[in-house]
Amino acid sequence: YGRCTECWQKAPYYWISESCKRGESVTLKCSYDSDSNAIRLYWFRQYPNRALQYLLFRGARSWSNDDTADSRFGSTTTRSSTDLTVTVRLADTALYYCALRVGAQ
Repeated sequence: YGRCTECWQKAPYYWISESCKRGESVTLKCSYDSDSNAIRLYWFRQYPNRALQYLLFRGARSWSNDDTADSRFGSTTTRSSTDLTVTVRLADTALYYCALRVGAQ
């Protein structure tokens, strides 16, 4: 028997439609609520009939690390939200998801 040291939480989801031109920056926002100080916030995207594609993660609160697969994607965090900023290309048309991971460092 073990206890959960890491858990994924589903954030409430909202449909947001952002219109922009190629080369512009767009920012998507995601709010969360957690008492933990060990938080990692992830961003993914999904094209129709495809698997989720990892974009980046960013530590929040007591974590300050981050990782991104593409420098066009950036993220900022606060105690209750994370933003994803994308310098847009046509291929960025997709559904975007944020995820919250809490657990021991």
